Amino acid sequence: MTEAILLVGGKGTRLRPLTVHTPKPMVRAAGVPFLTHQLARARAAGVEHIVLATSYLAEVFEPRFGDGSSLGLHIEYVTEEEPLGTGGAIRNVASRLRSGPDDPVLVFNGDILTGLDIRALVDTHERAGADVSLHLTRVTDPRAYGLVPTDGTGRVLAFLEKPRTPQEIVTDQINAGAYVFRRSVIDTIPQGRPVSVERETFPDLLAAGAFLRGMVDSTYWLDLGTPAAFVRGSADLVLGRVPSPAVPGRCGDRLILPTARVAPDAELAGGTVVGEGAFVAEGARVFGSTILPGAVIEPGAVVTDSLIGIRARVGTRSVLSGTVIGDGAVIGADNELRDGARVWCDATIPAGSLRFSPDR
Repeated sequence: MTEAILLVGGKGTRLRPLTVHTPKPMVRAAGVPFLTHQLARARAAGVEHIVLATSYLAEVFEPRFGDGSSLGLHIEYVTEEEPLGTGGAIRNVASRLRSGPDDPVLVFNGDILTGLDIRALVDTHERAGADVSLHLTRVTDPRAYGLVPTDGTGRVLAFLEKPRTPQEIVTDQINAGAYVFRRSVIDTIPQGRPVSVERETFPDLLAAGAFLRGMVDSTYWLDLGTPAAFVRGSADLVLGRVPSPAVPGRCGDRLILPTARVAPDAELAGGTVVGEGAFVAEGARVFGSTILPGAVIEPGAVVTDSLIGIRARVGTRSVLSGTVIGDGAVIGADNELRDGARVWCDATIPAGSLRFSPDR
């Protein structure tokens, strides 16, 4: 198996303001664009040729990755003029594939962090002679996901929409966003219009008698669609909870990138990343957070489970927990921002303007 398609065209609206200037797969996780981790893991599994299906801010991908040779890959880029959905995006890049009709083609969603054994998924697909194989994972609460029940052999029985009642929860297995397609099956997807693999392609194949197989792999899996999940995923990469050959340093409690500066008495822990050119000043405490390049954490600030954007600034003694600060934003001294707060790019919050507690 030498080919893969990576679906990286989404707008990442749930991640704003992180994705105002940067497409979701290019937001940094553990010091590098998240897409780098996916590319590196695909290469480690034996993939040699990858087609990126791009759309939103498509122009930023090729300057970063070029032809892929630095990663031992050959990368091609196909840009959708209008968003085509997951199935439409796969069909849109079919002309760039080199595989024969019965060869396997790996497909990844561009916002999933997983410890999936990619090679095992492909091997299982080929041994079973499946038309499509899906990575499935089990979740404690499947209400937010489409359900994928299988029989004792792994054959997919149905694709069920998000359950509304307890009676509709017939399995805890969900679609985990990685697939292996028989190459010829890709050519059956309608061309030139939006198509969802989850709502149209897979159910239609099942109705037509195709063999769809699910492989349950319950290793690490995380949908990085929200800021909280993205911050957690980055920290887990740094901590080594999910493997990636692209982490630019040893796994541990912190990752400090070259040219970053950290005061000797500043405290960093919980998988914190400090990007290039960023500065963490004296007495600051940063836990489980991502500090993007050029950002400044001023003296005595406390930042927990948060993401601080490129060239943003967190003022002296400010306390942030579970927040996202957009690129270039300035949080003045003595502010307190709590879970779910998002400060837009280049915004300024004056000193002492926001508090969640009565003390100063």
